[in-house]
Amino acid sequence: MRRSFKFLLRPTSKQSVTLAACLEDHRQLYNAALEHRRTAYCKAGVTVRYGEQSGELKHIRADDPGGQGRWSFSSQQTTLRRLEKAFTAFFTRLRQGRAPGFPRFKGEGWFDTVTWPKDGDGCRWDSQPEHRSATFVRLQGIGHIRVHQHRPVKGRVKTVTVKREGNRWYVVLSCDDVPAEPLPATGAAVGVDLGVAWLVTTSDGHHLDNQRHLHVSADRLAAAQRDLARKQRTSRRRRKAAARVAALHAQVRRQRLDHAHKIARVLVADYDVIVHEALRVANMTRSASGTIERPGRNVAAKSGLNRSILDAGWGVFLQVLAHKAEKAGRELIAVNPAGTSCTCARCGHRTRENRLTQAVFRCVACGHGAHADINAAINILRAGLALRSAAQAT
Repeated sequence: MRRSFKFLLRPTSKQSVTLAACLEDHRQLYNAALEHRRTAYCKAGVTVRYGEQSGELKHIRADDPGGQGRWSFSSQQTTLRRLEKAFTAFFTRLRQGRAPGFPRFKGEGWFDTVTWPKDGDGCRWDSQPEHRSATFVRLQGIGHIRVHQHRPVKGRVKTVTVKREGNRWYVVLSCDDVPAEPLPATGAAVGVDLGVAWLVTTSDGHHLDNQRHLHVSADRLAAAQRDLARKQRTSRRRRKAAARVAALHAQVRRQRLDHAHKIARVLVADYDVIVHEALRVANMTRSASGTIERPGRNVAAKSGLNRSILDAGWGVFLQVLAHKAEKAGRELIAVNPAGTSCTCARCGHRTRENRLTQAVFRCVACGHGAHADINAAINILRAGLALRSAAQAT
Protein backbone atom coordinates (compact mmCIF):
# COMPACT_ATOMS: atom_id res chain seq x y z
CA MET A 1 0.00 0.00 0.00
CA ARG A 2 1.02 3.64 -0.36
CA ARG A 3 1.88 5.76 2.66
CA SER A 4 3.30 9.24 3.25
CA PHE A 5 6.04 10.17 5.68
CA LYS A 6 6.44 13.79 6.76
CA PHE A 7 9.66 15.11 8.31
CA LEU A 8 10.84 18.51 9.48
CA LEU A 9 13.65 20.06 7.46
CA ARG A 10 16.61 21.81 9.10
CA PRO A 11 17.84 24.14 6.33
CA THR A 12 20.59 26.67 6.82
CA SER A 13 19.70 30.35 6.48
CA LYS A 14 21.04 30.35 2.91
CA GLN A 15 19.07 27.20 2.05
CA SER A 16 15.90 28.76 3.50
CA VAL A 17 16.30 31.72 1.13
CA THR A 18 16.86 29.36 -1.81
CA LEU A 19 13.84 27.23 -0.88
CA ALA A 20 11.70 30.37 -0.82
CA ALA A 21 13.07 31.36 -4.23
CA CYS A 22 12.24 27.87 -5.56
CA LEU A 23 8.64 28.22 -4.38
CA GLU A 24 8.38 31.70 -5.84
CA ASP A 25 9.64 30.63 -9.27
CA HIS A 26 7.23 27.69 -9.35
CA ARG A 27 4.40 30.03 -8.33
CA GLN A 28 5.26 32.42 -11.16
CA LEU A 29 5.39 29.50 -13.59
CA TYR A 30 1.92 28.40 -12.46
CA ASN A 31 0.51 31.92 -12.85
CA ALA A 32 2.15 32.42 -16.25
CA ALA A 33 0.73 29.12 -17.51
CA LEU A 34 -2.72 30.10 -16.23
CA GLU A 35 -2.49 33.51 -17.95
CA HIS A 36 -1.40 31.77 -21.16
CA ARG A 37 -4.49 29.55 -21.11
CA ARG A 38 -6.84 32.43 -20.33
CA THR A 39 -5.43 34.72 -23.02
CA ALA A 40 -5.41 32.00 -25.70
CA TYR A 41 -9.05 31.17 -25.06
CA CYS A 42 -10.29 34.77 -24.71
CA LYS A 43 -8.44 36.14 -27.75
CA ALA A 44 -8.51 33.20 -30.16
CA GLY A 45 -10.85 30.60 -28.65
CA VAL A 46 -7.95 28.15 -28.43
CA THR A 47 -7.72 25.63 -25.60
CA VAL A 48 -4.16 25.12 -24.37
CA ARG A 49 -3.30 21.74 -22.85
CA TYR A 50 -0.54 20.50 -20.58
CA GLY A 51 1.41 18.91 -23.44
CA GLU A 52 1.82 22.22 -25.26
CA GLN A 53 2.90 24.10 -22.15
CA SER A 54 5.30 21.34 -21.16
CA GLY A 55 6.86 21.52 -24.63
CA GLU A 56 7.44 25.27 -24.21
CA LEU A 57 9.10 24.76 -20.83
CA LYS A 58 12.53 24.04 -22.32
CA HIS A 59 12.50 27.42 -24.09
CA ILE A 60 11.51 29.19 -20.86
CA ARG A 61 14.40 27.51 -19.04
CA ALA A 62 16.85 28.40 -21.80
CA ASP A 63 15.81 32.08 -21.71
CA ASP A 64 16.09 32.27 -17.90
CA PRO A 65 19.03 30.08 -16.82
CA GLY A 66 19.51 31.90 -13.51
CA GLY A 67 15.81 31.69 -12.60
CA GLN A 68 13.57 28.96 -13.98
CA GLY A 69 16.54 27.14 -15.50
CA ARG A 70 18.17 26.28 -12.17
CA TRP A 71 15.31 24.12 -10.88
CA SER A 72 14.37 20.58 -11.76
CA PHE A 73 12.58 20.18 -15.10
CA SER A 74 10.41 17.41 -13.58
CA SER A 75 9.27 19.54 -10.66
CA GLN A 76 8.22 22.29 -13.09
CA GLN A 77 6.29 19.73 -15.14
CA THR A 78 4.52 18.69 -11.93
CA THR A 79 3.53 22.32 -11.36
CA LEU A 80 2.03 22.45 -14.87
CA ARG A 81 0.20 19.17 -14.20
CA ARG A 82 -1.20 20.79 -11.07
CA LEU A 83 -2.74 23.50 -13.23
CA GLU A 84 -4.07 20.87 -15.66
CA LYS A 85 -5.69 19.08 -12.73
CA ALA A 86 -7.32 22.35 -11.61
CA PHE A 87 -8.83 22.87 -15.07
CA THR A 88 -10.03 19.26 -15.24
CA ALA A 89 -11.82 19.71 -11.92
CA PHE A 90 -13.27 23.02 -13.16
CA PHE A 91 -14.81 21.45 -16.27
CA THR A 92 -16.08 18.48 -14.23
CA ARG A 93 -17.94 20.81 -11.85
CA LEU A 94 -19.26 22.76 -14.84
CA ARG A 95 -20.72 19.61 -16.43
CA GLN A 96 -22.29 18.57 -13.14
CA GLY A 97 -24.04 21.92 -12.71
CA ARG A 98 -22.10 22.83 -9.57
CA ALA A 99 -20.37 26.12 -8.79
CA PRO A 100 -17.56 26.09 -11.37
CA GLY A 101 -14.77 27.77 -9.40
CA PHE A 102 -12.44 28.88 -12.21
CA PRO A 103 -8.74 28.30 -11.36
CA ARG A 104 -7.25 31.30 -9.63
CA PHE A 105 -3.88 32.98 -9.73
CA LYS A 106 -1.71 32.08 -6.75
CA GLY A 107 -0.72 35.06 -4.66
CA GLU A 108 2.20 35.15 -2.24
CA GLY A 109 1.50 32.79 0.61
CA TRP A 110 -0.93 30.69 -1.43
CA PHE A 111 1.61 28.43 -3.11
CA ASP A 112 3.53 26.42 -0.55
CA THR A 113 4.45 23.07 -2.13
CA VAL A 114 6.80 21.83 -4.84
CA THR A 115 6.82 18.16 -5.86
CA TRP A 116 9.51 16.08 -7.53
CA PRO A 117 7.68 13.15 -9.19
CA LYS A 118 10.49 10.60 -8.93
CA ASP A 119 13.23 9.98 -6.41
CA GLY A 120 16.50 10.43 -8.29
CA ASP A 121 15.11 12.89 -10.85
CA GLY A 122 16.11 16.31 -9.53
CA CYS A 123 16.00 15.07 -5.93
CA ARG A 124 17.48 12.31 -3.84
CA TRP A 125 16.24 11.02 -0.48
CA ASP A 126 18.98 10.00 1.98
CA SER A 127 21.52 11.61 -0.31
CA GLN A 128 24.44 11.18 2.08
CA PRO A 129 24.12 7.69 3.58
CA GLU A 130 27.67 7.84 4.94
CA HIS A 131 26.39 10.27 7.62
CA ARG A 132 24.91 7.85 10.12
CA SER A 133 24.06 10.57 12.65
CA ALA A 134 21.84 12.58 10.28
CA THR A 135 19.67 12.23 7.18
CA PHE A 136 19.81 14.54 4.18
CA VAL A 137 17.65 15.14 1.12
CA ARG A 138 19.24 16.62 -1.98
CA LEU A 139 17.23 19.02 -4.15
CA GLN A 140 18.44 20.38 -7.49
CA GLY A 141 19.48 24.02 -7.18
CA ILE A 142 19.40 23.92 -3.38
CA GLY A 143 21.79 21.18 -2.23
CA HIS A 144 21.80 18.70 0.65
CA ILE A 145 19.30 19.71 3.35
CA ARG A 146 19.35 18.12 6.78
CA VAL A 147 16.18 16.24 7.77
CA HIS A 148 14.87 15.58 11.27
CA GLN A 149 13.94 11.95 10.60
CA HIS A 150 12.01 10.82 13.68
CA ARG A 151 10.90 7.43 12.33
CA PRO A 152 12.10 4.97 9.70
CA VAL A 153 10.88 5.22 6.10
CA LYS A 154 9.28 2.01 4.85
CA GLY A 155 8.62 0.95 1.29
CA ARG A 156 9.98 2.53 -1.87
CA VAL A 157 10.16 6.32 -2.11
CA LYS A 158 8.04 7.42 -5.06
CA THR A 159 7.71 11.21 -4.89
CA VAL A 160 9.36 13.92 -2.82
CA THR A 161 7.47 17.08 -1.84
CA VAL A 162 8.77 20.14 -0.03
CA LYS A 163 6.15 22.08 1.90
CA ARG A 164 6.27 25.41 3.73
CA GLU A 165 4.12 25.84 6.83
CA GLY A 166 4.63 29.28 8.34
CA ASN A 167 8.35 29.60 8.99
CA ARG A 168 8.92 25.84 8.95
CA TRP A 169 9.89 23.59 6.07
CA TYR A 170 8.86 19.96 5.71
CA VAL A 171 9.63 17.13 3.31
CA VAL A 172 6.83 14.67 2.49
CA LEU A 173 7.74 11.30 1.02
CA SER A 174 5.09 9.29 -0.80
CA CYS A 175 6.12 5.63 -0.65
CA ASP A 176 4.86 2.58 -2.51
CA ASP A 177 4.95 -1.04 -1.35
CA VAL A 178 4.72 -0.13 2.33
CA PRO A 179 4.11 -3.38 4.24
CA ALA A 180 0.98 -3.68 6.36
CA GLU A 181 1.37 -4.16 10.11
CA PRO A 182 -1.74 -6.09 11.18
CA LEU A 183 -2.58 -6.09 14.88
CA PRO A 184 -3.77 -9.18 16.76
CA ALA A 185 -7.49 -9.86 16.37
CA THR A 186 -9.73 -8.88 19.27
CA GLY A 187 -13.09 -10.17 17.98
CA ALA A 188 -14.80 -6.93 19.04
CA ALA A 189 -16.88 -4.46 17.03
CA VAL A 190 -17.80 -0.90 17.97
CA GLY A 191 -20.02 1.91 16.79
CA VAL A 192 -18.61 5.43 16.96
CA ASP A 193 -20.65 8.61 17.35
CA LEU A 194 -18.84 11.91 16.74
CA GLY A 195 -19.87 14.97 18.70
CA VAL A 196 -18.86 18.33 20.11
CA ALA A 197 -19.19 17.73 23.86
CA TRP A 198 -17.24 14.48 23.42
CA LEU A 199 -15.21 13.92 20.29
CA VAL A 200 -15.97 10.18 20.24
CA THR A 201 -18.61 8.13 22.07
CA THR A 202 -18.49 4.37 21.60
CA SER A 203 -21.37 1.91 21.63
CA ASP A 204 -20.00 0.24 24.76
CA GLY A 205 -20.27 3.46 26.76
CA HIS A 206 -16.83 5.07 26.56
CA HIS A 207 -16.37 8.80 26.02
CA LEU A 208 -13.18 10.16 24.44
CA ASP A 209 -12.51 13.78 25.18
CA ASN A 210 -12.72 16.72 22.78
CA GLN A 211 -9.70 18.89 23.58
CA ARG A 212 -11.11 22.07 21.91
CA HIS A 213 -7.65 23.30 20.93
CA LEU A 214 -8.92 26.35 19.05
CA HIS A 215 -11.09 27.41 22.00
CA VAL A 216 -8.13 27.10 24.37
CA SER A 217 -5.97 29.31 22.13
CA ALA A 218 -8.77 31.76 21.27
CA ASP A 219 -7.55 34.57 23.54
CA ARG A 220 -3.99 34.43 22.25
CA LEU A 221 -5.23 34.28 18.66
CA ALA A 222 -7.56 37.24 19.19
CA ALA A 223 -4.73 39.31 20.68
CA ALA A 224 -2.39 38.39 17.81
CA GLN A 225 -5.03 39.22 15.20
CA ARG A 226 -5.80 42.58 16.85
CA ASP A 227 -2.08 43.33 16.79
CA LEU A 228 -1.99 42.38 13.10
CA ALA A 229 -4.94 44.63 12.28
CA ARG A 230 -3.14 47.65 13.75
CA LYS A 231 -0.06 47.24 11.56
CA GLN A 232 0.42 49.20 8.34
CA ARG A 233 0.03 47.13 5.19
CA THR A 234 3.23 46.05 3.37
CA SER A 235 5.28 46.97 6.44
CA ARG A 236 7.89 44.72 8.01
CA ARG A 237 6.09 44.71 11.35
CA ARG A 238 2.91 43.53 9.68
CA ARG A 239 4.77 40.59 8.14
CA LYS A 240 6.08 39.64 11.57
CA ALA A 241 2.59 39.94 13.10
CA ALA A 242 1.13 37.80 10.32
CA ALA A 243 3.82 35.18 10.98
CA ARG A 244 2.80 35.09 14.67
CA VAL A 245 -0.86 34.53 13.75
CA ALA A 246 0.11 31.79 11.29
CA ALA A 247 2.31 30.12 13.92
CA LEU A 248 -0.58 30.02 16.42
CA HIS A 249 -2.92 28.49 13.84
CA ALA A 250 -0.25 25.95 12.90
CA GLN A 251 0.16 24.99 16.55
CA VAL A 252 -3.59 24.39 16.89
CA ARG A 253 -3.57 22.31 13.71
CA ARG A 254 -0.69 20.15 14.99
CA GLN A 255 -2.38 19.66 18.37
CA ARG A 256 -5.64 18.62 16.71
CA LEU A 257 -3.84 16.15 14.43
CA ASP A 258 -1.87 14.67 17.33
CA HIS A 259 -5.06 14.13 19.35
CA ALA A 260 -6.76 12.50 16.37
CA HIS A 261 -3.84 10.08 16.00
CA LYS A 262 -4.00 9.11 19.67
CA ILE A 263 -7.76 8.44 19.70
CA ALA A 264 -7.64 6.55 16.39
CA ARG A 265 -4.83 4.40 17.74
CA VAL A 266 -6.93 3.45 20.79
CA LEU A 267 -9.88 2.40 18.62
CA VAL A 268 -7.76 0.46 16.15
CA ALA A 269 -5.98 -1.41 18.94
CA ASP A 270 -9.20 -2.47 20.71
CA TYR A 271 -11.63 -3.33 17.90
CA ASP A 272 -11.60 -5.41 14.73
CA VAL A 273 -14.64 -3.68 13.19
CA ILE A 274 -15.23 0.05 13.57
CA VAL A 275 -18.47 1.62 12.34
CA HIS A 276 -18.80 5.38 12.00
CA GLU A 277 -21.13 7.92 10.41
CA ALA A 278 -20.52 8.96 6.81
CA LEU A 279 -20.43 12.66 7.66
CA ARG A 280 -20.21 15.47 5.10
CA VAL A 281 -18.48 18.03 7.25
CA ALA A 282 -18.32 20.66 4.49
CA ASN A 283 -22.12 20.57 4.12
CA MET A 284 -22.69 20.54 7.88
CA THR A 285 -20.58 23.67 8.41
CA ARG A 286 -22.13 25.87 5.74
CA SER A 287 -23.17 29.34 6.83
CA ALA A 288 -26.81 30.01 7.72
CA SER A 289 -26.63 33.68 6.67
CA GLY A 290 -28.58 33.09 3.43
CA THR A 291 -29.04 35.93 0.95
CA ILE A 292 -30.26 39.53 1.12
CA GLU A 293 -33.64 38.47 -0.26
CA ARG A 294 -33.93 35.41 2.00
CA PRO A 295 -31.81 35.95 5.11
CA GLY A 296 -31.13 32.94 7.33
CA ARG A 297 -32.31 32.32 10.88
CA ASN A 298 -30.25 31.70 14.02
CA VAL A 299 -27.14 32.83 12.18
CA ALA A 300 -25.10 33.45 15.35
CA ALA A 301 -26.00 30.06 16.84
CA LYS A 302 -25.16 28.25 13.60
CA SER A 303 -21.87 30.11 13.37
CA GLY A 304 -20.94 28.96 16.87
CA LEU A 305 -21.89 25.37 16.06
CA ASN A 306 -19.84 25.48 12.86
CA ARG A 307 -16.83 26.75 14.80
CA SER A 308 -17.20 23.95 17.37
CA ILE A 309 -17.49 21.26 14.67
CA LEU A 310 -14.39 22.52 12.88
CA ASP A 311 -12.52 22.81 16.18
CA ALA A 312 -13.36 19.17 16.97
CA GLY A 313 -11.78 18.14 13.67
CA TRP A 314 -14.19 15.39 12.59
CA GLY A 315 -12.82 15.26 9.06
CA VAL A 316 -9.20 15.02 10.23
CA PHE A 317 -10.10 12.28 12.72
CA LEU A 318 -11.96 10.16 10.15
CA GLN A 319 -9.08 10.47 7.69
CA VAL A 320 -6.53 9.41 10.31
CA LEU A 321 -8.80 6.57 11.46
CA ALA A 322 -9.09 5.25 7.89
CA HIS A 323 -5.31 5.23 7.44
CA LYS A 324 -4.64 3.48 10.74
CA ALA A 325 -7.40 0.92 10.17
CA GLU A 326 -5.94 -0.01 6.77
CA LYS A 327 -2.44 -0.31 8.19
CA ALA A 328 -3.60 -2.49 11.11
CA GLY A 329 -5.87 -4.70 9.00
CA ARG A 330 -9.06 -3.49 10.68
CA GLU A 331 -12.43 -3.16 8.96
CA LEU A 332 -13.93 0.32 8.76
CA ILE A 333 -17.60 0.77 7.81
CA ALA A 334 -19.34 4.09 7.11
CA VAL A 335 -23.12 4.27 7.51
CA ASN A 336 -25.79 6.85 6.73
CA PRO A 337 -26.17 9.00 9.88
CA ALA A 338 -29.84 9.86 9.21
CA GLY A 339 -32.03 9.00 12.18
CA THR A 340 -29.33 7.46 14.36
CA SER A 341 -29.64 10.13 17.04
CA CYS A 342 -33.44 9.99 17.44
CA THR A 343 -34.08 6.24 17.05
CA CYS A 344 -34.52 4.11 20.16
CA ALA A 345 -31.83 1.43 20.38
CA ARG A 346 -34.20 -0.86 22.30
CA CYS A 347 -37.52 -0.75 20.40
CA GLY A 348 -36.58 1.06 17.19
CA HIS A 349 -39.14 3.87 17.58
CA ARG A 350 -37.96 6.94 15.67
CA THR A 351 -39.09 10.47 16.47
CA ARG A 352 -37.43 13.77 17.34
CA GLU A 353 -39.23 13.82 20.69
CA ASN A 354 -37.05 10.92 21.87
CA ARG A 355 -34.06 13.21 22.32
CA LEU A 356 -34.96 15.54 25.19
CA THR A 357 -31.65 17.43 25.28
CA GLN A 358 -28.25 17.18 23.67
CA ALA A 359 -27.20 14.52 26.21
CA VAL A 360 -30.46 12.87 27.36
CA PHE A 361 -32.40 10.28 25.34
CA ARG A 362 -35.83 9.05 26.49
CA CYS A 363 -37.99 6.93 24.18
CA VAL A 364 -41.60 8.11 24.17
CA ALA A 365 -42.78 4.63 23.13
CA CYS A 366 -41.03 2.23 25.53
CA GLY A 367 -39.52 4.61 28.09
CA HIS A 368 -35.94 3.52 27.41
CA GLY A 369 -33.48 6.08 28.76
CA ALA A 370 -29.78 6.43 27.99
CA HIS A 371 -27.08 8.90 27.14
CA ALA A 372 -28.03 10.25 23.72
CA ASP A 373 -24.57 9.73 22.19
CA ILE A 374 -24.32 6.13 23.44
CA ASN A 375 -27.78 5.37 22.07
CA ALA A 376 -26.72 6.82 18.70
CA ALA A 377 -23.47 4.80 18.71
CA ILE A 378 -25.45 1.58 19.28
CA ASN A 379 -27.68 2.40 16.30
CA ILE A 380 -24.59 3.14 14.20
CA LEU A 381 -23.05 -0.22 15.14
CA ARG A 382 -26.23 -2.12 14.24
CA ALA A 383 -26.51 -0.35 10.89
CA GLY A 384 -22.88 -1.14 10.10
CA LEU A 385 -23.19 -4.80 11.04
CA ALA A 386 -26.31 -5.06 8.88
CA LEU A 387 -24.43 -3.62 5.90
CA ARG A 388 -21.56 -6.01 6.56
CA SER A 389 -23.87 -9.05 6.69
CA ALA A 390 -25.61 -7.99 3.48
CA ALA A 391 -22.26 -7.57 1.71
CA GLN A 392 -21.06 -10.99 2.88
CA ALA A 393 -24.30 -12.64 1.74
CA THR A 394 -23.90 -11.42 -1.85
